[in-house]
Amino acid sequence: MTTTQQTHRHPPTSHDTPVLAELLGASKQFGRGPATVRAVSGLELEVRSGELLALLGPNGAGKSTAIGMLTGLTAPTSGRARLFGRDPRDVSARQRLGAMLQASGVPDTLRVRELLTQFRGYYPEPLPMAQIVAAAGLDGLEGRMFGELSGGQQRRVLFGIALAGDPDLVVFDEPTTGLDVEARRGLWATLRDLARSGRGVVLTTHYLEEADALADRIVVIDRGVVIAQGTPAEIKARVPGRRVRARTSASLTVAHQWPGVARASREGPWLELLAASAEPVLRALLDLDPSATEVTVTEPSLEEAFLALTHDLEDPR
Repeated sequence: MTTTQQTHRHPPTSHDTPVLAELLGASKQFGRGPATVRAVSGLELEVRSGELLALLGPNGAGKSTAIGMLTGLTAPTSGRARLFGRDPRDVSARQRLGAMLQASGVPDTLRVRELLTQFRGYYPEPLPMAQIVAAAGLDGLEGRMFGELSGGQQRRVLFGIALAGDPDLVVFDEPTTGLDVEARRGLWATLRDLARSGRGVVLTTHYLEEADALADRIVVIDRGVVIAQGTPAEIKARVPGRRVRARTSASLTVAHQWPGVARASREGPWLELLAASAEPVLRALLDLDPSATEVTVTEPSLEEAFLALTHDLEDPR
């Protein structure tokens, strides 16, 4: 595994590549009787070799529950979870899995080198220490105690622990939270390299530009069910129209009345619109404010597609 800074996306996986993990009609509920909470319902999900899969959804959508079932931390109430063709709690399957989850349980009093050594010892063929340090950006931190590190540095240590066993499938739950831009870009390169090497990578993130930049495939879930899946381009295509951005004095109240405008927002002098078609909006904008400058028209972003998909589920009007 290397940590090159290449930015192109590797060729998408095909249905001929091996399935590393899957959920088959998996449902999970907590509690009993009137207090029962159904976290996910009939979830169908698969991760293939060489694929970087981004699992997206609003808070409470069921992402963590889905990850828990894939990794064997919790069992489905109904349906099945399979990891390398086995029960995810099977030791031989878990030895091929690496995971970076929100709750770490890592002791503050151990040094980074000690932590990595300890976790490498759990696997029959661990990744060499030098590769872990390079991939996670830990050079110079090996002698520091975990509890003395900043939040971003601790996230990098947990990233390295996830790689310790040289896994065939790696699950990262919000891996870049708290990282600065340089560290985030470095971990992006490592994630790409992991998938290019034939490993499967599952990523949950609140940074939608991260999913757009990295993912071969995106699965969006809400209220425990899959509401959309496809490549980033396919997800963005679910939102018709164009995004118009301009430096203008036009007010939000007026902009909302222009033809086909679905959403309008302002940040300082900048007006941003999501509209069914750009042409009538541009005409209305320039008629009102001929001095408008720096006008751009682009496709909707992944964030706009995500908001439209999850909003439509809540309010189908």
